[in-house]
Amino acid sequence: MGDAEQKKRIRKEISILKKQMSEMQRTQFSLQLQKRIENHPRFKSAKTVLLYSALPDEPETKKLINRWHDTKKILLPVVVGEELVLKVYEGENLMKTGAFGIKEPQGKDFNDYLSIDLAIIPGVAFDQELNRLGRGKGYYDRLLSHPDIKAYKMGCCFPFQIVQRVPAEPHDFKMDEVIFQ
Repeated sequence: MGDAEQKKRIRKEISILKKQMSEMQRTQFSLQLQKRIENHPRFKSAKTVLLYSALPDEPETKKLINRWHDTKKILLPVVVGEELVLKVYEGENLMKTGAFGIKEPQGKDFNDYLSIDLAIIPGVAFDQELNRLGRGKGYYDRLLSHPDIKAYKMGCCFPFQIVQRVPAEPHDFKMDEVIFQ
């Protein structure tokens, strides 16, 4: 089986597992992940954190974002064409629904990539080698390829999203760590 077919198979299997998860399980896992992130030394020391607004099948981050945006600079990605543009989160009242039905901040673009200390990144699947499988659009790979992004990359997922092997290509970015429970 080629890499493309294997990626497709993994995406399908994970999708099925996500649909079997109850809303209560999703909430419990999300709260556990948020606690692990908040207690992580990288998060504690970070001044600027790239997070994400969760899709319905991803670990929720809303409480984490709202709890920390007054003491840390929280960045959220916004889909613009084929790219992710980063914006500073300035409160729930300054968000509007954008691409993929995700709430997005509306302020100015954030371009000081060197100041990002920690990037918390969702994925469809991760493996023990810290490879990440995304949804197939390459948004995060393009963003993380920017030469000024030196942030510690932390993958975030549910436990069943850890698989034996994610087919990786040269342009795919590895995580520095994956948190899944």
